[in-house]
Amino acid sequence: MDPQKYQICIATANLADTGFSYTLSLIQGKYKMTILYTLMTFGVVRFNEMKKYIGAISYKTLSATLKELETDQLVHREEYPQIPPKVEYSLTLRGQSLIPILDQMCEWGEKNRL
Repeated sequence: MDPQKYQICIATANLADTGFSYTLSLIQGKYKMTILYTLMTFGVVRFNEMKKYIGAISYKTLSATLKELETDQLVHREEYPQIPPKVEYSLTLRGQSLIPILDQMCEWGEKNRL
């Protein structure tokens, strides 16, 4: 990495135009990464299972965050027409493409845990 290259370009650069910024816009939020990690680890997960696993998240926040991830095509929601209602969540192919990044974050955390 050449630091001068970045110093020369920064005057005309715009962070909002970068892939980093776009990726961050999809995964930023208090629980988005946790939900993605949960789905990466367990595959198909029901709403109440996810709520129990995450713990501190409210039902309202979990629901809203899942809707955002679904809108961004990272999470798939499957609703079954039965009583009581059954809803399952899983990663889409687009969401699965984040798995290498999540894996690297896990590895980094394990190596650098204090």
